[in-house]
Amino acid sequence: MNAPSSDSPEKTPERDQNLPSNASIDRDTSLSGPTALVAISKDGVIGDKGDLPWRLSSDLRRFKKITMGGVLIMGRKTYDSIGRPLPGRTTIVLTRDPNWRCDGVITASSPEEAIKIAANRESFVVGGAEIYRLLLPLCDRVFVTQVLASIDGDTRLKLDLSDFQVERQSRHPSSEVDEYETEFVEYHREKRS
Repeated sequence: MNAPSSDSPEKTPERDQNLPSNASIDRDTSLSGPTALVAISKDGVIGDKGDLPWRLSSDLRRFKKITMGGVLIMGRKTYDSIGRPLPGRTTIVLTRDPNWRCDGVITASSPEEAIKIAANRESFVVGGAEIYRLLLPLCDRVFVTQVLASIDGDTRLKLDLSDFQVERQSRHPSSEVDEYETEFVEYHREKRS
């Protein structure tokens, strides 16, 4: 469930009503860290040539429903693959280039700065691989769309979720709009000591 490229498959809010009832997400505002959202294949692929290597319309609708009104934290390459800020959400792009600017986007030079900019607003880490590696230690929740297939791709991620426990999961079959069968799993960080 990385940030959708181009945002074009997202539907209008009225269409979100077509999501299955088990697609609802409890928003726990007592958590202080961001939530990571990632779609990943069985073999760790999250991207290919700057795009998602699958078509999963139901997952894109879930992504929109979860993130609407929140703050998206992403890397510059992920932002470039989308091409514009996603409507209804604040976009923070984490970049090492101090001169990089884009209308409607806030830039941050470090994970800590991105978290500080997001302040107490609900924030979502949405990719790419390096951004997940940097920010996963700060996340209290991770929502994983496990694509139940082996996929070719040039961007991989090794998710270490040993500090998290499964809160909820649901399986979704492939269909005319979903190229592969998926499993959506909500992980919540065990209490920090």
